[in-house]
Amino acid sequence: MKVTVRDCLQLESFRQCIVVAGERNLDNRVKNISVLDAATLEDAVAYNGNPEELVLTSFSGMREDKQLQCEVVRSLAKSGVAAMTVFQKGNRDVQVSKALINAADEAGMPLIIMVDSEKGGYSNLIKEVMDQILYGNNFKNSLINNTIFHLLNFEKHSSFQQALREAAINNDFQIVLLSEDFNPVLTVETRQRTTIDEAISRGKEIALNLSNVYSLVDINGTLTYWGIVTINGEKHYMLIVDNEDNYSSGEITKLAEIIELAMGMWKYTPERDAKAEFAKALIRGNKSLAYSLKEEAGVKPGDIVCVFHAKGIENPQGDGVLSEFREAGLVSIVRIAEGDETYGIVCRGYKVVQDNENSEKSVCIQMFDKLKELKGVRIFHVTGVDGIEGAGDGFRLINETWSFVESIFPYKRVFSKYELVLASNCITLQVQGGNLKKNYMDLLEPFQKEGDNKSRQLLETLETFVLDAGMNSSKTSEFMGIHTNTVQYRLKKINEVLGAEITGNRVIPGLTLALALKRLEDVSN
Repeated sequence: MKVTVRDCLQLESFRQCIVVAGERNLDNRVKNISVLDAATLEDAVAYNGNPEELVLTSFSGMREDKQLQCEVVRSLAKSGVAAMTVFQKGNRDVQVSKALINAADEAGMPLIIMVDSEKGGYSNLIKEVMDQILYGNNFKNSLINNTIFHLLNFEKHSSFQQALREAAINNDFQIVLLSEDFNPVLTVETRQRTTIDEAISRGKEIALNLSNVYSLVDINGTLTYWGIVTINGEKHYMLIVDNEDNYSSGEITKLAEIIELAMGMWKYTPERDAKAEFAKALIRGNKSLAYSLKEEAGVKPGDIVCVFHAKGIENPQGDGVLSEFREAGLVSIVRIAEGDETYGIVCRGYKVVQDNENSEKSVCIQMFDKLKELKGVRIFHVTGVDGIEGAGDGFRLINETWSFVESIFPYKRVFSKYELVLASNCITLQVQGGNLKKNYMDLLEPFQKEGDNKSRQLLETLETFVLDAGMNSSKTSEFMGIHTNTVQYRLKKINEVLGAEITGNRVIPGLTLALALKRLEDVSN
């Protein structure tokens, strides 16, 4: 319910108050309360200048500066503060000047004097006001009664969904029920000011840290409240939209409790999260199940462009990057999160031409490059897949290699199918052993025969040059912390030791595999 300054004045804590200014604006709405103890105008505005806030003060930080008090009142009024309450102790050591009263009256700010604040002080008043804001007088508006009437009208409505829609229309709210993976499983929209995808993206962080009272997220002027519900033993998120800012957090919480109870009475079971099930089927390699779920999940196999596994993108910054590409029409993404790890399927966006394969790949690469700028991110992706078969194979490659490929390329943050395939070949050689593995390891034998420090330096330089620096001598010098001339000298010596030009097309494939295999061997040992 909406709580005004006038409503607050009816509370017991305001029994000894006097309104000395701004009486014409006693219907200002109060949505929050704060205490002003600042000593400067800047601090007062920064900490207390919030719209629809009731400010409590004794001017402790500016008690002797009457002119500054007037400036604070004017500035807070411009910030949209609902009212100010000035506390006077029994000895009246806080004197409210005539200038302050005039300043408040001119600014239209209700100014309330607490003439006897010895009992309780701030704490009782704050408790009473917040109880009024959160819970009101037994929810004197009709939200709860109206909702119950519609939700329990078994004669009129044939299903819970129909009853909920009727309740939402009549009480001007909206509701979205989300699976644990944040995919909508029930949607009742009565007005469209923002998209569900945008609401989910903006509210996801709040949802992961919810309390019992539904948490408010303002999305472009649309007030959304987030909470947790358990249905048939499974965790879901409930998103409720207050279309006209009619209700408090307490009322929304009570509304959600009523809706959850009604679900049980209707024996309502949410639709399964087909998108999450589709993704999990591919991750597990169950392609036949993925084929059976594709239509229910709304995924066209021909639109699948990429599959990926990422660590460190489940945060507002990561959500922001993914939302940017999705809202631009470049991609659509089915993703599921397990703690800090994310599995995703990237599909072609409606603005990407289907026949332009390079464009599809380019969009994915750009997206991953932007994600890798975030701290601690690791992304393993297979881009350029062929429908469900290719997506399943891509996830299998990722699952088999992601924990090993980081050992081969410790400086990389984004790993494509090329690095993953290299890691897969190394794993196969490790497992099989035998002559094939020996043939590759023998390529590095010239550096190990002598066993001296110079040979080890040459091998370390070769590893860095090939695996870390992308065959770039300047980057090699940066990685190793040595001069470029030193790198050039060592590369020349390496060519002499190997008896071959290391950058040659016939030399580098086998050499790369041998060096990667060596790094895996070093980690294993």
